[in-house]
Amino acid sequence: METERERVLILDFGGQYDQLIARRVRELGVYCEILPWQTPFREIEAFRPGGIIFTGGPGSVYEPGAPDTDPAVFGLGVPILGICYGCQLLAARLGGKVIPAGADAAREYGRTETAFSTENPLFRGLPGKSVTWMSHGDFISRLPEGFRDIANSEGCPTAAICDGERRFYGVQFHPEVRHTEYGREILRNFLYAVCGFHGTWTMENYRTQAVRELREKIGEERVLLALSGGVDSSVCAALLAEAVGEQLTCVFVDHGLLRKGEGDEVEAAFAHRGARLIRVNAGERFRKKLAGIRNPEEKRKRIGEEFIRVFEEESRKLGRMDYLAQGTIYSDVIESGLGSAAVIKSHHNVGGLPDTVDFREILEPLRLLFKDEVRQLGRELGLPEGLVSRQPFPGPGLAIRIIGAVTKEKLAALREADAIFREELEAAGLGERTAQYFAVLTDLRSVGVMGDGRSYDRAVALRAVETEDFMTADWAKLPYALLDRVSRRIVGEVPGVNRVLYDVTSKPPATVEYE
Repeated sequence: METERERVLILDFGGQYDQLIARRVRELGVYCEILPWQTPFREIEAFRPGGIIFTGGPGSVYEPGAPDTDPAVFGLGVPILGICYGCQLLAARLGGKVIPAGADAAREYGRTETAFSTENPLFRGLPGKSVTWMSHGDFISRLPEGFRDIANSEGCPTAAICDGERRFYGVQFHPEVRHTEYGREILRNFLYAVCGFHGTWTMENYRTQAVRELREKIGEERVLLALSGGVDSSVCAALLAEAVGEQLTCVFVDHGLLRKGEGDEVEAAFAHRGARLIRVNAGERFRKKLAGIRNPEEKRKRIGEEFIRVFEEESRKLGRMDYLAQGTIYSDVIESGLGSAAVIKSHHNVGGLPDTVDFREILEPLRLLFKDEVRQLGRELGLPEGLVSRQPFPGPGLAIRIIGAVTKEKLAALREADAIFREELEAAGLGERTAQYFAVLTDLRSVGVMGDGRSYDRAVALRAVETEDFMTADWAKLPYALLDRVSRRIVGEVPGVNRVLYDVTSKPPATVEYE
């Protein structure tokens, strides 16, 4: 999205914390975007950054084919902050030397006491020593001309470097992770003291600009919105309604993969908002498309393609619709493979789209926002808190919470198990504390004893997580009494289930969803 505000470009070198850098920068009131390291210089220049951040990465700068950037980037005259690999790249490309850790410096992983030169703008206001989070096996053995050390640890004499005249800075640790005690302050110093920003990026400004740009782009043409009733598509609907009003038609495709009673709830929630809403009941159609499909990526792609086909059909009934709008957000884009990031899973509204669609263009006005920012925008647009705070629910729905092939019977069982878990957790007053909670119907069958007889039925897995941004998450420590109650109810009330498991895996290494 075009913006005239202060802006930071984050060049992605494949590090595991890259998305956290963007989150921290935005939390400090500065707009930023992530672009892959292969981005041509003309695009970097066209972005008009007021500052650039090089991310970490798993490679070594001295290896053939290592991620790099166009040397012209160093001539843009804007401040640069290199983090971990980015710090080493900054040093190596400007005449320094990077080598594997050895006698002169040790590998460093985890919490590390680090000493700072607090007179330097990057560390102004910090104590002389504090804990940082290190994760590196290489170190800078020779600084480029014009650079000096501004931080060190017991194992690394070049824990941070700078060329104050050119405003180039590098830190060997990761200020974006919360394990670095003063990481937020370091990033703030870079943005405010070094780049000279004032933190003018707010959700109010984003809303104003987004509405203006949508009006300019859409003009007098018509928009069809794929409405799921979740937070993302609902905020997208409100934003588009403010921008183009009656030119917007919301189509709610009930693909038969929703939670218990959810289709009716979605319809009721939008009935009183004055939006033009069309509900398409397509459960049988989607089940046929998924018949016998076990691979999760294939499920997503089939669901994504079928969504588009339904929208195309509805568009033709309504008369030609020029644009298809979606509630795609930044984490969808990242997890579907952004730049050098790995494809974790193809989201049905990103990697699951077919090659051709019967619309002039797909609009994704939330594409550069993280989940909590989408919620902020929803509040800014006046959506009710109950809708804005609603839990995330994947577009492919229960299809990716059923391990293996999807059937009508499995869907019915999962709906009941999920409803029981949600009902009990919310009755216990833990709904607000837990960011997301749901049941999964596994493909595991095991022997049980029910009614004095042998059973050989399925296992349900319960998943509950706590998170700030859904890029990382911890499993929720739910009370044993609650889990016991849920387990007893599911086994007693849901046919075909004789075992209940609780997932105690965080993200990473797992994802929140199972497929």
